[in-house]
Amino acid sequence: MLNENIKAIRKSKGLSQEELAVKLNVVRQTLSKWERGLSVPDSDMLICISEVLETPVSTLLGETVIESKADDLKVISEKLEVINLQLAQRNIMRQKTFHWLLISLCVVIVTIFAVLIALNSPYLGWNYSDPETAVAGVMFHAFEWMFVRLAPIILIVAIVGIVLTRKKV
Repeated sequence: MLNENIKAIRKSKGLSQEELAVKLNVVRQTLSKWERGLSVPDSDMLICISEVLETPVSTLLGETVIESKADDLKVISEKLEVINLQLAQRNIMRQKTFHWLLISLCVVIVTIFAVLIALNSPYLGWNYSDPETAVAGVMFHAFEWMFVRLAPIILIVAIVGIVLTRKKV
C-alpha cells in the first residue's frame, strides 16, 4: 500500500523518480525499491516524503482521512471564530479609546479657549523694553494666534470623530 501511494502521489505531483530522489537526498534506486515494495523508508524518511509531496503521512500509509478532514475543518473554523472574536474585541477597544481621546481633546480645546478669554491677552500690556519679556510676549501672542485659528477646525473634526465613533445601539 505504501509503495503504491508513494508512486501515485509522486506521479500526481508531476515528479520523476529522479526529481523526488534529489529532493529527498537519496539515490533513485532507493526510491525505486520503495515504489516496488522491496524496501520501506524509515520513519524520519517517511516524514520527509510526506513534506516533499505535501501529503499527510497517514495518506501515504493508506489510512482513510475523510472523517478527520471534516474534524479538521471544524477545528479550523472554531479557531477562526475565536480569532475573529478577538479581532472584533480589539477593534471595539480601539474605537472606545479613540472616542475618549477625541472627547478629551474637545475638553482641552474648550478649556484653553476659556482661559484665553478670561485672561484677555494680558501680555499686550507688558513692558517690551526688556528682551526676555518681549520674547515671552511674542511667544504667547504666536500661541494665541495659532490656537484661535486652528482650534475651531480641530474641534469640529474631533466632534465629527466623536459622532462617528460613538457606540451604536
